[in-house]
Amino acid sequence: MTQITLAMAKGRTAKDSLSLLNQAGITFPDFDSKSRKLVFYSADKKVKMINVKAIDVTTYVEQGAADIGIVGKDNILEADADLYELLDLKLGICKFVVASLNDQPIEKGDSLKVASKYTRVTEDFFKEKEVNVETIKLNGSVELAPLIDMADAIVDIVETGTTIKENGLTILDEITDISTRLVVNKASFATKTKEIQDFITKLKNVVE
Repeated sequence: MTQITLAMAKGRTAKDSLSLLNQAGITFPDFDSKSRKLVFYSADKKVKMINVKAIDVTTYVEQGAADIGIVGKDNILEADADLYELLDLKLGICKFVVASLNDQPIEKGDSLKVASKYTRVTEDFFKEKEVNVETIKLNGSVELAPLIDMADAIVDIVETGTTIKENGLTILDEITDISTRLVVNKASFATKTKEIQDFITKLKNVVE
């Protein structure tokens, strides 16, 4: 029996994704969200799941430590990893947006300071728009940056936009839609094709 290794992002992604896996008949009877264990096995022992930080999922998959991964599109874009993205699980649906206290549109040739957890996404977006940016890396409460004149704008993920509005910011642009995706190591897809395709088919049947 060929076993495949799944890298699962911790947190809300894991809860929703495990529910989807259960519906697909892929169950992890020893999984406990409160446990400090990092490795779990499916009931049929065909899947070994490693529980890792969301930001690290693409690294584990790209490096071949995991054959497949379940992670948000935000982390995939930020990592820019060399892997296959094969299935949208349609979980955790939200958007990448640009927001500012200033409601004037950003124009080509403008120069801005932009705060974000996602500096690669920010730089790529504004480069395409031909806007000069200085990025400021923040890991939380990015909405604060414009309020204290630390940045002109922010790039962040929004689900409802409530936090943006409550802090007096205006959404100026939508960068892209975000949701939870299934990614696959390129070498694994060649060597464990059947096992990976079976896994994807089970999930696809539930998602669609």
